[in-house]
Amino acid sequence: MVKKPAEFAILKIGDREVKLPIIAGTEGDCGIDVSSLRKETGMITVDPGLGNTAACYSSISYINGEKGELRYRGIPIEELVKKVQFIDVAYLLVHGELPGTEERRKFSDLLNVDSLMHEDMRHFFDLFPQGSHPMHILSTMINAMASFYPNVDLKSLADDIDSSCARVISIVRTMAAFAYKKSIGEPVVYPRHDLSYCANFLNMMFDSPVKPYHIHPETVRLLNVLFILHADHEQNCSTTVVRSIGSAQVNLYATISAGISALSGPLHGGANQAVIEMLRMIHEDGDINKFVRMAKAKDNAFRLMGFGHRVYRTFDPRAVIIRQECENYLNLIHCNDPLLDTAHRLEEIATKDPYFVDRQLYPNVDFYTGILYRAMGIPENMFTVMFALARLPGWVAHWKEMIGSGTKIVRPRQIYIGKELVASEEVEDRNNSKII
Repeated sequence: MVKKPAEFAILKIGDREVKLPIIAGTEGDCGIDVSSLRKETGMITVDPGLGNTAACYSSISYINGEKGELRYRGIPIEELVKKVQFIDVAYLLVHGELPGTEERRKFSDLLNVDSLMHEDMRHFFDLFPQGSHPMHILSTMINAMASFYPNVDLKSLADDIDSSCARVISIVRTMAAFAYKKSIGEPVVYPRHDLSYCANFLNMMFDSPVKPYHIHPETVRLLNVLFILHADHEQNCSTTVVRSIGSAQVNLYATISAGISALSGPLHGGANQAVIEMLRMIHEDGDINKFVRMAKAKDNAFRLMGFGHRVYRTFDPRAVIIRQECENYLNLIHCNDPLLDTAHRLEEIATKDPYFVDRQLYPNVDFYTGILYRAMGIPENMFTVMFALARLPGWVAHWKEMIGSGTKIVRPRQIYIGKELVASEEVEDRNNSKII
C-alpha cells in the first residue's frame, strides 16, 4: 500500500520553488513524485536507463540490494526454495498468497489440462531453419498462440485468470521441449498427466523411444529451486518491457513474447550462457590471472561475465543458494566438471582483489547456474529458455497487476538533440523527379 506523502521535496528553478510529494512504500526506496513537473515548470526529468526512476507501484517482489535480500510477496526466497515447489510460487506471484490444499490441486489440474498445445502448431516447428536459436523459436510460437487461443482479452482474463495463467506457463514448457527435440532430430515427447511440472519438462526433454529417461528426484528438486530463484526480480529489463507493451492492452501472449525477446539479450537472460563460454575459454587457456588482468585493464573490452549486479551491492542471495546446490549436485552424481574448478578459482581470486571488491563485483546468480544446468544435461543453447520458463509467472503477475491498476499507456518524454527547424527553401522539391 502506498503511504500518503508526509513531506515534500522543494525544487528550485531560478527564483521559483516547486513543491513535489515524497512517496514512501512499505519499505525500501522513497521517491519524489514528478508527475506534475512538466505542467508546473515546463521541464522534465532525464534518467537514461531509468536507474533512478520508479515507473510503477508494485507489491510482487522486493529487493534490498544493500543487504542482499529478495522476497516474493514478502516471503524470502531462502524459505521458498526449502518449503514449496515452483507451482506454489507461480500461484503466489499471480494471486498474492500461497495456495491452500484445494487451490493447489485445482491449479495443478489446470497445468495438466493446459499442457498440450494445439496440434496444428506442431507444424510450425518444421518451418524454422536448422540451427535456429530456441529463444527465437519460443518468442514466435508464443506470439502465434493468440490465433489459436484468442480469448486473452482483459475481460476473459479477469473472469478466468487461473486458466490463462496456467495455459501460458504450461504450454510454453511444452513448446520449449518440442523445440529442443526438433533441433536434435528426435520425435517429440508429449506431457504426462502423472508427472509434476518440473518432472514433466525433464521427461519431455530427455525421454526417447530407444533410451527411456530416468527421472531423478534430486534433479526435479533442483529444477524447482532454479525456477523459483528466477521467477521474478522486480522491474528488470524484460519485466519493464512486459509492463510497457501490456500498457497498450496488447494480448497476454504477444506481451510475453516481447518479454522473451528482451530476455534473449546477452546482458540479460543470456548471461548464464556467456558465463559458460567465458569459463571454457579460461579453462582452455589455463591462465586465470591473465583474464583477471584483462578485466581490470581500461583499454581492454574483456569483462568477467557473472560478476556484479545492477541492484545487489553486497551479494546476490540467489547466487549463494545456487553455489551450494551446484557443488552438492555434482558430488551426488559424481560429475567432475573442470569448469566448476575454474569458477571456484576465479571467484577466489576476484573476491580478494581490491579492484573487484571496491566496485562491489561479486558472483551473481548466472555464475554457477550454467554449470548446474550442464550437469543436469541441459544444452547451452537452452539456458536462456530455462530462464524464460522460470520468469513466466513473474511476467504474468506484473501484467495482471499493471492492467488492474488503470495504468496509462507508457509514453516517455525525450530531450531532442537533433537539428533545429530547417527552412522550407532548403528542402528540394522532387515531385517531378524521374528517379524512382
